[in-house]
Amino acid sequence: MYQNNLPLAGMTVVEFEGIGPGPLAGRMLLDLGAEVKVVARPRRSGEGLPPSMTPTADAPLLRGKQQEPLNLKEDADKARAFALIGDADVLIEGYRPGVMERLGVGPADCAAVNPRLVYARLTGWGQDGPLANAAGHDLNYVALTGMLSVASAPGQLPRVPPTVVGDAVGALGAVCGIVSAYVKAQRDGHGSVVDAAIIDVLAMLSPLLLLTRSTGELDAERRSSVFHDSPFYDTYACADARFLTIGAIEPPFYRELLERLGLKDVDPADQWKRELWPGLKERLRALFASQPLAHWTELLEGTDVCYAPVLTLEEAAEHRHNRARGLYARDKRGDIVAARTLRFSGLPA
Repeated sequence: MYQNNLPLAGMTVVEFEGIGPGPLAGRMLLDLGAEVKVVARPRRSGEGLPPSMTPTADAPLLRGKQQEPLNLKEDADKARAFALIGDADVLIEGYRPGVMERLGVGPADCAAVNPRLVYARLTGWGQDGPLANAAGHDLNYVALTGMLSVASAPGQLPRVPPTVVGDAVGALGAVCGIVSAYVKAQRDGHGSVVDAAIIDVLAMLSPLLLLTRSTGELDAERRSSVFHDSPFYDTYACADARFLTIGAIEPPFYRELLERLGLKDVDPADQWKRELWPGLKERLRALFASQPLAHWTELLEGTDVCYAPVLTLEEAAEHRHNRARGLYARDKRGDIVAARTLRFSGLPA
């Protein structure tokens, strides 16, 4: 059970069943102390995710939520849905624009029974615009916002971790909007409709990226990029076909990298001489390829060279730092699950 001193204890959420960011947003609110009730719709053959990707009843995104199987085309079930909505603080839905209105549970319908309701709409493309009613997935949203274009060096195939950059970030942005609107409702008694489109949230997160681009560091037409071309910010292969990451951008970190690698003939003062980058990068590639990942981890991890090994999910669950932070756990089947949310404690007296 969740501790009753979590920040959102007392918040009640009605989540209309969906996939992707909607259930994840509900999970995040649950982890912050809210009570979440899921309105589950009747199943029809051929709908939803493929069977191999369909979560089980005790899957992490569903665990701890109260299930309410309702057919909104039945009067009794619709009345039950409105009873839930009338007692709720937040409603989450992730359908295409217009679906909730056609079901008779759109924002205006819900406001009639609960004017303080925070009505959160989680979609990929948003409630309006030329693509609003088109299908899409995480990879598409990241591509359209321009984020995917900087996920690799020019000419290489860009990739991002599946469902993390779009869906998960969209859920986190939705939670930010929900909590903000909830605070407003507690203050003035008026609910809000939160249009939490994934592309909007990604664009909200782009200022640092756009600032970096304005300096020329992400514009291949202007000059070589520190993120794609420099020898001190990259992923390298090791002798055992494993990979490591280096991010020694700041001069003190770069200096320590050179010292720990024994590159005494490389002048740290030449770090930003871009014409020297290709040669040094090839040298680092050969050096890192000469030893297995474990060797480099023992030498570099925990230092100021900005180092991390590229771990599998299994290895990440067992890594000493992640274990100390309580990031992952095992469920009763032995599967890895995310085990930590934000933590809170009172200010010292």
